[in-house]
Amino acid sequence: MMPVSLQEKWNAIYSGGLSRSLAPSRVLLENTHLLPGSGMALDLACGLGGNALLMAERGLAAHAWDISDIALHALEKQACGRGLEINTRQCDVECGDLPQESFDVLVVSHFLCRALAPRIVSALKPGGLLFYQTYTTEKLAEEGPRNPDYLLKPGELISLFSALRPLYYREDGIVGDLSLGWRNEAALVGIKSQIT
Repeated sequence: MMPVSLQEKWNAIYSGGLSRSLAPSRVLLENTHLLPGSGMALDLACGLGGNALLMAERGLAAHAWDISDIALHALEKQACGRGLEINTRQCDVECGDLPQESFDVLVVSHFLCRALAPRIVSALKPGGLLFYQTYTTEKLAEEGPRNPDYLLKPGELISLFSALRPLYYREDGIVGDLSLGWRNEAALVGIKSQIT
């Protein structure tokens, strides 16, 4: 049996009906007040592009990259229906180049490739913002991946992006009243320092 490529895997997920959410990530929704009024924005490993749609609605020049052409096609239809322009690019974001100092905003949600962290920081313009949210090993629910290679260890997200100044960080872990709070994930908004 031939191994299924990563693109085939994600195309199969998205072609089985668009049951995956179009909603923007929580870290972006709760921190939209930090977005600039204009500039270039990238929704990296965008899936159905909920983050790209929100950023385009806020007046940013939105770009959305993903390995799944099916997800990108669905995003293009959504954008057209809302009268928004989003530049999509079908690529394996783990292997592709991120142009240096090109984006004022970069958003990553529910995707983890540790080797990309330095390239993500380099892709931000000085003063650029990173919004990042993904699953942790301290999960209370079965949502998200099971493979620890795709799960953040406690405190790891802030360490991965230590080159950025944190404006917002959230990781409730498994502390306190487990029926409250933001569980299963960590979230960061970081800013790249200005060149002086």
